[in-house]
Amino acid sequence: MATFIRVLGSVITIIFSLGAMIGAMITMYAAVANRTTEIGTLRALGFHTKNILSAFLVESLVISLIGSGIGLLAASFLQLFVISTLNFGTFTELAFGFTLSPEVIVNTILFALIMGIVGGYLPAVRASRLNIVNALRAS
Repeated sequence: MATFIRVLGSVITIIFSLGAMIGAMITMYAAVANRTTEIGTLRALGFHTKNILSAFLVESLVISLIGSGIGLLAASFLQLFVISTLNFGTFTELAFGFTLSPEVIVNTILFALIMGIVGGYLPAVRASRLNIVNALRAS
């Protein structure tokens, strides 16, 4: 039963993570679209594509770190609950709870950083490849 719950939790986590990465990508594409003139100005001032790429990737990472902090704060309240279920094969009660360990915290932050990089990379590439003249004309 514990294995089933662990696998089910992992599958649900993967599905929601894909949705979160798509949401991060949409947010970053909107940030690029809203700041087209700013990006053009930076390029006109001599900023290289690497600088703009890294700026948008850092912004994506900061957003993902803030999200992981909010998620960890919300998950810390799950320590107050113990959930039990009945194993119908042996008619024994199976009780389990959530413990927020340092390993969980580190894995959460690393996973959020990976999601931030994956979700922010393509919008950052788009921002860094904007044509200077067209970006300045966008206003």
